[in-house]
Amino acid sequence: MSGAGNDFIVIDDRDNVVGNDARELAKQLCRRRVSIGADGLILVVPSTRADFRMRYFNADGSEAEMCGNGGRCVAKFAHVKGIAGARMTFESRSGLHGADVLDDGHVCLKMNDPRAILMDNRVPFAGEERSIHRVNTGVPHAVCEVQGLDDFPVVEVGRLIRFYSGYMPEGTNADFIEVRDEHTVALRTYERGVENETLACGTGAVAAAVISAVLGKTKPPVKVLTHGGETLTVGFYVSDLGFCNVTLSGNADIIYEGALEQAGE
Repeated sequence: MSGAGNDFIVIDDRDNVVGNDARELAKQLCRRRVSIGADGLILVVPSTRADFRMRYFNADGSEAEMCGNGGRCVAKFAHVKGIAGARMTFESRSGLHGADVLDDGHVCLKMNDPRAILMDNRVPFAGEERSIHRVNTGVPHAVCEVQGLDDFPVVEVGRLIRFYSGYMPEGTNADFIEVRDEHTVALRTYERGVENETLACGTGAVAAAVISAVLGKTKPPVKVLTHGGETLTVGFYVSDLGFCNVTLSGNADIIYEGALEQAGE
C-alpha cells in the first residue's frame, strides 16, 4: 500500500501467523531491489478495546509507536477487507486512533495531540549551529526550517540530526521545511528506522504543520507538500492547553496484493 508515497506491506495477522517473527520478517521483506521493498511492515492483530490493533515495524525491524501514513493505510486496508467499517477505531503503541475512510477513497486519521514541544534548540552540525524545533507527534521529530528545500542535502544533514548525541538513545526523525504561504508548507524527511529520506511522512507532516504554526507562519488547515509530490492536509485546533483535535488526511492506495509462502511450506 502507498500513503502519499510512503509504502507499506500490510498483513492481516489476526490469526497470529507471523507472531514473534515480525521483526525479522520486516527486515527481510522491506529490502528494496532484493525483496518486496517497503518503508515498513504493518500487522493487523486483534484488540480488546478497538476494531483492531496496528503493529508497525520499520524497515530495520524496529517496532515504532506510530506511523501516520501507515495508520491511514491500515485503516483503508481494514475497511476494504471487512475488518472495520468506514468509521473505525484502532490502537497502536501510542494509543487509540479514530479513522474515517471517505467517499473519495482518502482517509482522515485522528492523530495524537502533539507534546514535548521545544523551540529553538541550538545544535552544532558541521561547523555551524542550526535552530532545531522538537515535537513528539506519536514519534519524536526534529524540525529545521531551511531555504532552497529542493536542493537541500536532506540525507547528509538528516543523518547527523537523527543520531545527534543529545537526542539519543531513542534518536529522532529529521524534518526540513519551507513555508510557502500561511496554509502551505513543503516537507522533506529523513526517517528513523528507514535510515533514509522517504517520499512522505505522516507524523512528520503533523510536526511540520505544528511547528510552522508555533512560529506564526501557518494557520490550519495546513497543506503539506511531500517530496513524492502528494499533498497531505493537517487539521488542528489551538486551545489554552495547546494543540488538539489533530487530523491527517490524504490518499491511501492498495498498489497490489500477493501471497507469501513461508519456508518449508
